[in-house]
Amino acid sequence: MVQYTLAQSPEIILTVSGKDSAKAREKAMDQLIELMDAGKLPTELEEGFGPQQLIEVKESNIETPSGEDGITQAVQILSNLATLKLKVQESRTEALEIRQAIDILFSDESVTEEEITRLKEGFKVLKSFAQANLRYQEARARAEQARQVLDQALKSSDN
Repeated sequence: MVQYTLAQSPEIILTVSGKDSAKAREKAMDQLIELMDAGKLPTELEEGFGPQQLIEVKESNIETPSGEDGITQAVQILSNLATLKLKVQESRTEALEIRQAIDILFSDESVTEEEITRLKEGFKVLKSFAQANLRYQEARARAEQARQVLDQALKSSDN
């Protein structure tokens, strides 16, 4: 199994059987196109985005890092955390506004078709925010280990 992600959306993981190859990257591109067609890709890709721009995800085992590899993995995990944190912050206000607007569905007040349409469009933002927030929470837990790895590496350089 090989996994790929996008620089623009590191939370998206595309899993394909086999090893990293042109064929595996094409399969991952097919999955990516399905996500785009379903409206589940939280970012717009530039024209000309191709399989060579997919980033292979290596399984990270931070608990037993070996030298520079462990440090590199730790930095990648922390970089992913930073990206997810920004994404959550950027969509939080809009998601909370949409969440408040949902309450109108449970009231006896009448609603216009325009309000319902706005809500339905807002559900996508709300879903995207909730998913990004969950990924952020999971990444934050993994990043604690990464931070410890970096702290250990920095501590040993002081000696």
